[in-house]
Amino acid sequence: MDVVIIYSGIAAVLFISAFVTKRRFGLLGLALASGAILSDIWGLKFDKLLVYSGLPSSPLVSSIAMSLIILAPAALLLFHGYTYKNSMGRLVGASLFTLLAMAFLTESLGRVFVLDGYGKQVYDFILNNRATIIGVGLLIAVIDLFFTKPANLSKSKK
Repeated sequence: MDVVIIYSGIAAVLFISAFVTKRRFGLLGLALASGAILSDIWGLKFDKLLVYSGLPSSPLVSSIAMSLIILAPAALLLFHGYTYKNSMGRLVGASLFTLLAMAFLTESLGRVFVLDGYGKQVYDFILNNRATIIGVGLLIAVIDLFFTKPANLSKSKK
């Protein structure tokens, strides 16, 4: 049951951060994809750097390193970019962001925790449908970028 609480806590933090900052899903979704690619490229090197800095070598340290790399580009974009104007857009965008982030984090978090019961069922569902969730999520992210209108820049009167 503790694992369900940890996963729910991570999902809640992701949802609340996207909902409060009002950021659009398109850019955040593509940032998660770039973080996943960077995690594949730099994950082991970052893990070795953490171990070299004095942390013990363990699956937990490796999982945290991979998760931080996956979330870092999206976390940076939470402070910059286009925003939703209404609450429904914020709710849908934050939900999609959370689902896509959890799909990207499933593999790295699954290495650390021993799952059982309901948590195992949810984890298995996300793991078995991970490719579909990521594919559809990224497609929706690209479509969301097409609906993004640039901000009106004021023209100087000279």
